[in-house]
Amino acid sequence: MAVIQALAERPSTWRYGYELCQELDLKPGTMYPILIRLADRGLLETSWDTATAAGRPPRHLYRLTGSGRALATALAAEPASAPASTTRRRPGPTARWQGA
Repeated sequence: MAVIQALAERPSTWRYGYELCQELDLKPGTMYPILIRLADRGLLETSWDTATAAGRPPRHLYRLTGSGRALATALAAEPASAPASTTRRRPGPTARWQGA
């Protein structure tokens, strides 16, 4: 969600993955799989940066698609909710079944 929201701040601007890594304080090994999954789901469009300096490899650029923008809008409209607890409470000694 953080990647979608970061891209939504400037939805029509092409962004580098490395730039997003720095902005969101994520490692490239975390960021690039996220970007690939979002692109595979049609939420991002990708392009090669063809205006690179001589001797430098081309880099991927990313920006939201229409579906990605719609998701970003929906995420922004949702109220912040508390994370769901993954722990279950066990019944205490007073919650024992009283057989007849």
